[in-house]
Amino acid sequence: MADSTLPILIQQMLDPAFYPHPVTAPVRLMQTHVSYVLLTGDYVYKLKKPVDFGFLDYSTLEKRQHFCHEELRLNQRGAGSLYLEVVSITQAKSAADQFEIDGSGEPVEYAVKMRQFPQSALLSAQFEQGELNEDKVRQLAIAIAQFHSETATDDHVRSYGDPEQIRQAFDENYEQTTGFIGGDSITKPQTQRQFDETKAYTDRFFATRQPLFQRRLDQDRIRTCHGDLHLGNICEWEDQILLFDCIEFNEPFRFVDVMFDIAYIVMDLEVAGRNDLSNIFLNQYAEETGDWEGLEVLPLYVSRQSYVRAKVTSFMLGDPSIPEADRQAASDRAAKYYRLAWSYVQEKQGAVVAMAGLSGSGKSTTARALAQQTGAIHLRSDAVRKHLSGVPLREKAGDEIYTTEMTDQTYKRLITLGMRLASQGYRVILDAKFDRQAKRQEAVAAAQSKNLLLTFLYCTAAEDILKARLDERSGDVADATSNMLARQSMEPFDAKTAVKTIDTTRPAAAVQQLLSGVFSPAE
Repeated sequence: MADSTLPILIQQMLDPAFYPHPVTAPVRLMQTHVSYVLLTGDYVYKLKKPVDFGFLDYSTLEKRQHFCHEELRLNQRGAGSLYLEVVSITQAKSAADQFEIDGSGEPVEYAVKMRQFPQSALLSAQFEQGELNEDKVRQLAIAIAQFHSETATDDHVRSYGDPEQIRQAFDENYEQTTGFIGGDSITKPQTQRQFDETKAYTDRFFATRQPLFQRRLDQDRIRTCHGDLHLGNICEWEDQILLFDCIEFNEPFRFVDVMFDIAYIVMDLEVAGRNDLSNIFLNQYAEETGDWEGLEVLPLYVSRQSYVRAKVTSFMLGDPSIPEADRQAASDRAAKYYRLAWSYVQEKQGAVVAMAGLSGSGKSTTARALAQQTGAIHLRSDAVRKHLSGVPLREKAGDEIYTTEMTDQTYKRLITLGMRLASQGYRVILDAKFDRQAKRQEAVAAAQSKNLLLTFLYCTAAEDILKARLDERSGDVADATSNMLARQSMEPFDAKTAVKTIDTTRPAAAVQQLLSGVFSPAE
């Protein structure tokens, strides 16, 4: 029996006979504070509630109709196979209190009609079940990179990248959470120190990093993004990664830096203790887009997304109608997000590791393992070179991008990027052959100029192993083949250079042991 507290229309839509197509009974109803979602088996109908929260206004039928069409239009970008049409719910001519889908009577409501997928397809569900593995995380990063590359931007969209415009939401978050400070009770899950240091970081960032915000604008990184890109709004279905339920109701939430979008994923993974998957996702996304500079602004946005999640969870804590056990769980959850927001604003000591070795020596495999172990940013020269040349990453490039001039440009950007990120607290891995002493000295000089620790990891393997690895390689960014080995050689390392040699044919555990402490050998 339908819940009599529900609107009469929703009660009728819970009846399988309401629909002009077969229905899997019972019809399931899911609610949020802004919508009713009815799951019928093959199709989902989503209706907007007549509410006005200021940042979201569905208060009139005309507005709900408009935003249904906006939801359909905008979600065609990331989940076109899910979103079918907007249907009208009309007054039935047979009775004043009866309704039907797309009838000839007057519309009383509108709904977005979508294909229904199993809840197990949600990446949030896959993560909880331990099914969100490294390969899927890489596919996710590639899908989001592609989505961002196709999103629109213009002067109006870019106007939301103005620092003062961005800052408003940050200041509101702090104003709305002063009542949750204390860290000593169920209703006060954030400590005073966490609040003070998180807010001070934000204030300092906006005061001192104006040129960074301008660069993000100049590079067209403020785009028509998703706006709510957490794991619960992404599914893997019919061999596709689909990004659904984007923000349609508020431009400031959607016209954001692409790093704002991916900060949700980083947050979801890290708050659950999967920093390894977060690192895989982040490195894959940055490599796909070439937007390594975006990592400079990422900490601000991860802290922001975490703080918002903490804030929203905190709003439950003073509600006496919620059982105490549930409020305690919410308080613990909020505290976790406040801690993550705070951890991202702590000053960190950056350092640089530079790989070295011939093609096929295991540099990238070793670098990838080191990155996952330490949370480092993995910069591959092969990807840097192709982004500089405008060649798609997995497209075989011609000899024109391997000239001496292009190699010089590649190393210059690789080293500049690496030192810039390390200066801001990142651990960075420069993944290139570094087969010439001159290039090593460039890296050494750059590190010394910024007082950064730099260690070389020289990867080695027998020649037959190098050839076999290169012959087996496919679908990778790197273009090197085994017939190039005869033209490659390593100049000796200078005696003053800090270098650790790794035989990559040794067991993985032995290699892992050699990597231990490489970013902080003095410890």
